Amino acid sequence: MQDQVYTLYHVAIDPAKFDTFKTLIEQIVEATSKEPDALTYEYVVNADRTAVHIIERYHSRGLLPHVEKTFAPFAERFLELGTIQKTYVYGETTPEIRAKLDTFGAEYLTPFAGFSR
Repeated sequence: MQDQVYTLYHVAIDPAKFDTFKTLIEQIVEATSKEPDALTYEYVVNADRTAVHIIERYHSRGLLPHVEKTFAPFAERFLELGTIQKTYVYGETTPEIRAKLDTFGAEYLTPFAGFSR
């Protein structure tokens, strides 16, 4: 996880709004796909379409530009359709990253063992 930050967002949604939410997410994914420091950016949904997890992995330097530039134009609409209930952050973060992710109710976890391939 050196020089990388992983985030997992738990988002509650109204299943009646899922199709609208999905259309918005497709736009966000398209915009994010152009970010050179975005390594993983995936959305998954439960069977009854009431919960979505967003799984992100960035080079540390890329997380703030994503939130402040890429995601910002979509944020208001996103938050009208979904409620971020919890955010888990893995990896070493900076005070600037924490200040931004704290607004999403972030809980920070620090790696102490393991590996990635």
